[in-house]
Amino acid sequence: MKNRVRQIVAVLVIAAFSLASLPLSAQQQSVPPPPQSPASGNVALLHTASNFVRIDVEVNDRSGKPITGLKPSQFSLTDNGKPQKITNFSYADIEKVETAGAENAKPLVVPVDSDEPVASEAVSDAIRDRRLIVLFFDLTSMETDDLIRAHDSAQKFIRKQMTPADLVAVVTFSSRLSVLANFTNDHAVLEKAVAQIVPGVSSDLASPLDAAAQNGEVSVQEYTGAAYTPDETEFNVFNTDQKLAAVEGLADVLGALPGRKAMVEFTGGVTQTGEENRAELRAATDAANRADVSIYSIDARGLFALPPGGDATTDAATGTSMFSGASVYHQTDQREDSRDTLATLSTDTGGKSFFDLGDLSDAFPEIQKDNGGYYLVGYNLAADVKRDGSWHTIRVKVNAPGAHVRYRTGYYAPKDFQHFASEDRKEQLAEAMDSESPYVDLPIAVETSAFRLNDHQIYVPIAAKISSSALQWAEKRGDREASFDFAAEVRAYPAGQVVAQLQDTIHVKLGAERYAEVSSSNLVYEGGVVLSPGRYRLKFLARENEMGHIGSFETDLVLPPRPAGRLSLSSVLLSNELVPAVKTSEVQTKGQGRSARIEDSPLEMSGEKIIPSVTRLFTQQQTLYVFFQAYYPDGVDPRALRAGLIFFRDGAEIKATPLLTSAGVNQDTRTASFRISLPLAKLPTGRYSVQAVVVGAGTQHSAFGRAYLALLQPVAAPGAPPPPKTP
Repeated sequence: MKNRVRQIVAVLVIAAFSLASLPLSAQQQSVPPPPQSPASGNVALLHTASNFVRIDVEVNDRSGKPITGLKPSQFSLTDNGKPQKITNFSYADIEKVETAGAENAKPLVVPVDSDEPVASEAVSDAIRDRRLIVLFFDLTSMETDDLIRAHDSAQKFIRKQMTPADLVAVVTFSSRLSVLANFTNDHAVLEKAVAQIVPGVSSDLASPLDAAAQNGEVSVQEYTGAAYTPDETEFNVFNTDQKLAAVEGLADVLGALPGRKAMVEFTGGVTQTGEENRAELRAATDAANRADVSIYSIDARGLFALPPGGDATTDAATGTSMFSGASVYHQTDQREDSRDTLATLSTDTGGKSFFDLGDLSDAFPEIQKDNGGYYLVGYNLAADVKRDGSWHTIRVKVNAPGAHVRYRTGYYAPKDFQHFASEDRKEQLAEAMDSESPYVDLPIAVETSAFRLNDHQIYVPIAAKISSSALQWAEKRGDREASFDFAAEVRAYPAGQVVAQLQDTIHVKLGAERYAEVSSSNLVYEGGVVLSPGRYRLKFLARENEMGHIGSFETDLVLPPRPAGRLSLSSVLLSNELVPAVKTSEVQTKGQGRSARIEDSPLEMSGEKIIPSVTRLFTQQQTLYVFFQAYYPDGVDPRALRAGLIFFRDGAEIKATPLLTSAGVNQDTRTASFRISLPLAKLPTGRYSVQAVVVGAGTQHSAFGRAYLALLQPVAAPGAPPPPKTP
């Protein structure tokens, strides 16, 4: 454990930084990550919120034929009993394309999901009057025979049942979602994609699991598993959630495409274990309804009869269960339990489920008929609608003789951050940490540096500054309060394993006078990790807990080993603020995970703590504090070490400080610390490189390090004349 994370520290400072109006975007840009292994399965999503609701409405006559030519005035629609004004209305004429003939079908390809931005108008034109069908194969739930049946029925559909109006995609789920074919009407491409679906390792996971006995039931099958086999109920909870999460993820991706989509899921059943799976089941149905996706579940086990007690793959029953009929009843219950989830997914999303089919392809004509012509009806919710995740019931009536109307009965309203439960908030941070796309809702700037604790451990301070313009303060009983979550994750490169994590929740409470004093100041968070020498990748997140806005930052960390026999320097840290190294009642910190305080922080000296300048922007009325450490080899007297600063602007030396002795020495770690202060009033404005130089008097040892800063004129008070310009 010596080379792993050992300590983590965290503190929040209300920084007296007068340049609150300066943009932080230049510091917030994300550094490109090191090369990664092939597709990790993460999907880049744009998170947004809208008060626009769009539903598809199917209107048929008594014979089941679509009624066309209806006008918006013939539709009346209510949301939770309140009449809504239709603001968007169109008709998808599937029959027109379907009857046009295959010879008139233009070759089309529409991405299921793409990293490249697509023109939504062009996509809408391409799929207008088309039926979008996704052939979704859950490889984790189908045994070999089931997979062969699903494969054969999909091939038959493509060759004989697919119409010119159909755009079909092929997606599989094993350990992750894989798109084998985008939406297309090219039969050859689709057949090639389906041909890749063959029995293999994924289908070996499909052995049916024994459902947990419900109240009043008793499991009667003998369990003969090995001693080290994981508990089957626990495994089933995880496996079921993974299956449902795959459906949810695919629905989220399909939501980018306008109009109705049909997800045809080939599966060997999904067995729930009780309440454990309810949350993910609801999440999957919610995602499908938001994305206008109807799920059509096809039980790939088809029509067959099991011998009493099960076939040769089933463990023998014990006791009298074979003779009392309990074993047969259990078989039937187990099969029905695995179908309940499929029926729920289909019913709650406006689709259908198909069981006991001798030929699985018999389901496709009914699915095609179910997805004929339909009207897209949209309306805007009132601004005062609560975003609390509650269920909204929709009612649609059509003023047309003999009209039979079919539509989704409702939807769950989106949640705003105030209505997030604790688990929702944790999940949001976890998703942001795993996302390959940066989050930019909360402007943050992050600065890292490195200071050696010994030959094997390096302390890496992580300082983050949040712009005052982005702070959301709540007023409670005359005080102002704000809460923030900060999280960091460090991964070794190129292995990718997590070697350090920290998460802190910071709550700030200010009185009225104190709030007036610092309301235009930025907040600075400072934490740190201890790492061994090596190369790492750091990802940092900050979230304000009033609106739920998140900002992210990524950078590489390269920590070289200590050079033998040579003088070396730490990072050169720039600051304009020293604070007492004591806790304050204004700030409360709650740490989570692996965390501990280091006994002596390198940034604390003589009861004061130096606060890193994250943006490295200074003004001429401030004092610059420069902190760095020198690590001297054996045989060097630390009393002989001298250090100074040289300021360069446009390659020319502008100013140099005298050489000074160290502010403190730690002989155990052979470390000399230097803190140099410099008033900036007489330094011309501009961009500087600051070079710290350390020499060993009377020796040949020397070392230098650099940092960069921008110096601006003082910010004038309102109504005051601007300060004179310096040369």
